[in-house]
Amino acid sequence: MLGYYIQLALRSFRRTPGLTALMAGAIAFGIAACIVTLTVYHTMSGNPIWWKNNSLYAVTMDSWDPNQSYDAAHPKLAPDMLTYRDATYLYGSNIPERKMLLSYLVGVLSGTPGLTRPVPVNTQATTADFFRMFDVPFEYGGPWSAAADRGPEPVIVLSRRENGKLFGGADSVGRTILWNRLRFRVVGVLDHWNPQPRFYDLTPAGGGSFAKSAAAFVPFEWGPTLRIWPSGTMSCWGPQTIDTYQKLLGSDCVWITMWVQLRTSAERARFLDFMNAYWAEQRAAGRFGRPRNNHLWQVSQWLRIHHVVTNDSRLLLRLAFAFLAVCLINTVGVLLAKFLRGASLMGIRRALGASRRQIFEQHLVEVALLSLAGSALGLALGALGLRGVHAMYAHSGNAYGAVAHFDPLGVLWALALAALSTVLAGLYPAWRIGRVSPVVYLKSQ
Repeated sequence: MLGYYIQLALRSFRRTPGLTALMAGAIAFGIAACIVTLTVYHTMSGNPIWWKNNSLYAVTMDSWDPNQSYDAAHPKLAPDMLTYRDATYLYGSNIPERKMLLSYLVGVLSGTPGLTRPVPVNTQATTADFFRMFDVPFEYGGPWSAAADRGPEPVIVLSRRENGKLFGGADSVGRTILWNRLRFRVVGVLDHWNPQPRFYDLTPAGGGSFAKSAAAFVPFEWGPTLRIWPSGTMSCWGPQTIDTYQKLLGSDCVWITMWVQLRTSAERARFLDFMNAYWAEQRAAGRFGRPRNNHLWQVSQWLRIHHVVTNDSRLLLRLAFAFLAVCLINTVGVLLAKFLRGASLMGIRRALGASRRQIFEQHLVEVALLSLAGSALGLALGALGLRGVHAMYAHSGNAYGAVAHFDPLGVLWALALAALSTVLAGLYPAWRIGRVSPVVYLKSQ
């Protein structure tokens, strides 16, 4: 019976090609708008490392000015980053399974055969656990050891794209390169890795929530060892002038991001107690004039408090679904007019013994085929839309340029919602045509 209904639907499409194209086009444009906005929204609001959401924590501690909050718009939040003395003390704890510090340095690479002039690179100074904590994949080699952190040893990890520029994409592990005129040994090359949003560092220092990962990674202690000032975000308060590196290390300037990996809730409680004990000790020594505000933020919480998903994105999502609703309402009207125009044929079928249920099923199959055609066209238009958004914002630093790509889950949700909505929208016209009396059909002949 289904095959017969499909044949009838295809004949109906051939009889009214203009109306069929109009309805399929309306559905397609509604679906395309939903695919673009829902894909962008899903990617921006998603957790790129959801499988570790209950074990990874961003560390914050309020060491800011007692007379004013760090963020006037959100006065209850502590600074995103830590001072050097606080970060290094907390890093010394043996409670976390893994722990990492992060800052950015000005770096210049040179000394490779294919490099005719020194090249400035965005260098992330971090610790060895960074790579294991965040499941960073390696194409060649691997991370440096904990001993290299303590040295610090002259070792470097390159991103895949930087290794392609410097070594043509070949295995460069064991080769040497000059970083800030010092000879460093390549110990690893990252594979494709660019989590969006870049949850582990949402500060403007690294380019913001949707920036690319760093081009090079070196042990954190190379900053203090070479007295290289952090590049990017560094916030200070108080009357002290920070004009030497030694003053920076002893100041209340915040510029270091810290994450810890804690396996259980008991470990989390122990580390928070460790933080609170340190806070009390520092407060007794004359620091920390603000109320205690120590926090361990899960990745999902970290993304939420930083408002990674903007109000603009939510507004666009609402507008896209409103547009889809308008398209479906118009489709309902056109379907109803189309079905009623074919009332004479339905009259013959009813006179020959077809039931209301069979008439309803026949028209519902036609609606389903129309939904399928509109969904296929909408998928193609959505792909073009995402490509257009990416091309428009790719070089502007806008978040939309970074996340405008096909996200399978987002696309699946958009297609399922739109296709289901189309079928539901066709229920009334299909039901309405089946409720008209056969006598009315026959009188129309």
